[in-house]
Amino acid sequence: MYDVTIIGAGIVGLATAWRLLEEKPGLKVAVVDKENTVAAHQSSHNSGVIHSGIYYQPGSLKALNCREGYEALLIFCKEHGIPHEVCGKVIVATRSEERGMLDRIFQRGIANGLKGIEKIGPEALKEIEPHAAGIEAIWVPQAGIISYKSVAEKYRELMTANGGELILGEAVLDIQSQPKDVIVTTPHIEIKTRLLINCAGLYADKIATMAGQRLDVQVLPFRGEYYVLSKEKQHLVRNLIYPVPNPDFPFLGVHYTRMIEGGIEAGPNAVLAFRREGYSRWDIHPGELAEILTFAGLRRLAAKYWRVELDELHRSFSKRAFVKALQHLVPEVGYDDLERGGSGVRAQAVDKKGNLVDDFYFIENEKMIHVINAPSPAATSSLSIGKTIAKKALQRMDR
Repeated sequence: MYDVTIIGAGIVGLATAWRLLEEKPGLKVAVVDKENTVAAHQSSHNSGVIHSGIYYQPGSLKALNCREGYEALLIFCKEHGIPHEVCGKVIVATRSEERGMLDRIFQRGIANGLKGIEKIGPEALKEIEPHAAGIEAIWVPQAGIISYKSVAEKYRELMTANGGELILGEAVLDIQSQPKDVIVTTPHIEIKTRLLINCAGLYADKIATMAGQRLDVQVLPFRGEYYVLSKEKQHLVRNLIYPVPNPDFPFLGVHYTRMIEGGIEAGPNAVLAFRREGYSRWDIHPGELAEILTFAGLRRLAAKYWRVELDELHRSFSKRAFVKALQHLVPEVGYDDLERGGSGVRAQAVDKKGNLVDDFYFIENEKMIHVINAPSPAATSSLSIGKTIAKKALQRMDR
């Protein structure tokens, strides 16, 4: 019997567990995950960027949690010796038609409280990133690099040191709400808990449905693929170089990222995966694929953005097309300078009308809190999101 059980040992689930125990020592908290390690999916398959909060709609959960989470993350890393670097980034316009969107992003940054961001011209851009090409850019000094796998591991360490229990290798098979508690069934154990928190990421909607929650959204998996820049050409990128993102799509476009462990990654694209954990182009789960393709929201989404998705699909299968997109930012990067790297899968909620859910999205009832949509910048925001969820949970515990 637990006071709180969290499904999902990713960065948000672990941060929530630690925040709960920090706020109320002695609470019986368990974190359950189907994998044998923590942070096995989105939390460790990302570009490792500390996001500044410049892109998000002012007043949105993304904007508020990113700014609060950003400050908390930097303090946390300094306290616990987690390698990180605040190196700054440039968002680069390469065509005149991108100037308007660049200005909108700049105004959002100001509205979200960022200090020191600047609109710069080609000469100033060359001083920051000598090999980047652009007609205008935004310098964002707050952006940084980190390993979120390391952050999640530290959350795990702190959570278990404070009495939390980690139950790995146990997939959730059934959830039953009882008058006074919730029963969670896995292949080998049955867990009774006063409160259930769903942080299952790519399977958050499935867990919510299993728990009896009716949803008007479905989580769709979008794979992001990366290339790695050869050692001989790593000098072409000093830190982080981003394009001006498509305002209709919650993805930031292929970009260059210096990694905290060393090396330069280029990517990711954003292509629909054929299974929820489809890290390869050839990774297909017939049942999950059928579920994805028969979802009305996907058909409506495809009708709106079919040209964008065809371009993304083309880049997935054509290295030449991927390289061409990267050359807009750094023209000196050639075809032979890049080799395929890793990939990640982003959990993106989409409603039945084909609208991408653009903000963090929670569904709550008396005994459950479901985190249905928590894509980027959830890792940067994890301490803030964890604090928010912990507060909601403790309010229920005190009733």
